Amino acid sequence: MCKVFVLDTDFIPLLPIHSAQARQLLRNKKAAVYRRFPFTIILKESRPDSPVSSLRLKIDPGAKFTGIALINETTGEVVFAAELKHRGFAIREALTSRRQLRRGRRARKTRYRAPRFLNRTRPKGWLAPSLQSRVENIETWVNKLCRFAPIKAISQELVRFDMQLMRNPDIKGEEYQQGTLAGYETREYLLEKWGRQCAYCGVKDVPFQVEHIHPRAKGGSNSITNLTLSCDKCNTKKGTKDIKEFLKKDPAKLSKILAQAKRPLADAAAVNTTRWALFRILKETGLPVETGSGGLTKFNRSQQKLEKTHWLDAACVGKSTPKLIIKGAKPLLITANGHGARQSCRTDKFGFPHRHVPREKIHFNFQTGDIVKAVVTTGKKVGNYIGKVAIRSSGSFNISAKNGLVQGISHKFCKRIHAKDGYSYAQ
Repeated sequence: MCKVFVLDTDFIPLLPIHSAQARQLLRNKKAAVYRRFPFTIILKESRPDSPVSSLRLKIDPGAKFTGIALINETTGEVVFAAELKHRGFAIREALTSRRQLRRGRRARKTRYRAPRFLNRTRPKGWLAPSLQSRVENIETWVNKLCRFAPIKAISQELVRFDMQLMRNPDIKGEEYQQGTLAGYETREYLLEKWGRQCAYCGVKDVPFQVEHIHPRAKGGSNSITNLTLSCDKCNTKKGTKDIKEFLKKDPAKLSKILAQAKRPLADAAAVNTTRWALFRILKETGLPVETGSGGLTKFNRSQQKLEKTHWLDAACVGKSTPKLIIKGAKPLLITANGHGARQSCRTDKFGFPHRHVPREKIHFNFQTGDIVKAVVTTGKKVGNYIGKVAIRSSGSFNISAKNGLVQGISHKFCKRIHAKDGYSYAQ
């Protein structure tokens, strides 16, 4: 299990401690629970002389999931790990639905609504809402962890592949380029780009060789745009022939391979755009930011013989990766849910008003989505319940507990243990 975050009475983050130590402090009433997710306690005294080790926050941004790991640089211990699930696809679907409803309204024989074109100007640095959501999710969690732990540095996987190295293989100055990692980025990129199959015959699940489309013997370069994957049989058959000579009887395949060679990896532009936006946000924290490529991350993970997960990928980001201690580390699974709809009324599938949404979001100091603990002492539902609450203005709440939905719990029995923050949590 990951360590427990600790704040002193002045809200200064201290070195995270083992869960057994946290339980002892809580039993002795020397501390209180400050936050449930991530679990944080606050001491009832100041600790200005408490020893503080250097912690490094590591981030592996992804399209659907982002891995987060907090590493003690002195010991290599994984202090905290999390996997953050983004809601970019849900945002895209919601925007698509809204666009279709609006177009449907314009097409009906109702009052004329002139199309608007002057409100489409995009400011500098604009990102699509589905991508902006991912950047802001990560920013939120970086700021949270910086408040709960003494973080001194950040590592981010900035690009999946080192494109500069692959386009110009003669670049010098980076130690890993000349060491064991030489060629590692290129192989991983080609496997992704060519669909893990031979470019010439399409065979899969066989050992592949990196093959020059225009052979070196006839002036071809080592640039990534001149490389492809080939099985041993096709590579031997092609030899030092130019591709136009080798595939002169199959012009369709020839044009397909030449076009694919020039095409960048799918979604690379969008992913790299969000990662640079995230990099700028991380720089604004004032902490030193180290960057690394995806090929280097996989190399570090393979060297330490770790399995492929989002949080372990995060722990292996960058050249600063020490020998990791992951015994007992369990990631916190975080799902971005958003804060609900903002429309004043919900519509049916035809776009007509269906149900009014109440303006008041808070009743009896509770909000739908809060995690509450209800200790019911009277009535038919005597017991203890913990879960997300759905409020009503009448004060009779519903709680989504571990054993199912419990209805009709009075607000008088409820105590909030974690305020709604747009995320759901699991181990």
